[in-house]
Amino acid sequence: MWHWTKAITATLVRSAICLALCSIAYTLMAQQAQPLQKADSILILKKDHLLELLAGGRVIRTYKVALGSGGLAPKEREGDGRTPEGHYLIDARNSASAYHRALHISYPNAEDRQRAAKLGVSPGGAVMIHGLPNGKGFIGPAHRLYDWTLGCVAVTDDEIDEIWNLVPVGTPVEIRP
Repeated sequence: MWHWTKAITATLVRSAICLALCSIAYTLMAQQAQPLQKADSILILKKDHLLELLAGGRVIRTYKVALGSGGLAPKEREGDGRTPEGHYLIDARNSASAYHRALHISYPNAEDRQRAAKLGVSPGGAVMIHGLPNGKGFIGPAHRLYDWTLGCVAVTDDEIDEIWNLVPVGTPVEIRP
């Protein structure tokens, strides 16, 4: 009788553990299956090297970024290697760029053009949020060890895939010092 009770207890314990593990797995799968909330704005904090996706004023995702190799000062002219500062929009998507996906930022705005005109220079353009150069995705997060872009905002390929799915054309972008 003692062995029979011991066997039933062991079976019940194994069943309880199995049920608990299945419950945890189901909960995790359900969380992952929930659709991600679309961003309604993007905030880039240059000195912190952060890109935040916001929805309803609440941060829904945060990414570490690499910026322009020209330093943290605001972009002044074409070719200065700096990332601009100001208010823009995501105005285009490019799945066939030289980088793994690219979201075009509407730089230069009227203020940027006016500043460049006073300096007698071109303000430049082609500022984007993008992944790593095509074929270099293996670099992953190590790309953030230094600022290497020509003025763009760079994330890993996996991160731009996520951002791509969360950010529609027309999303406002604020780039702060």
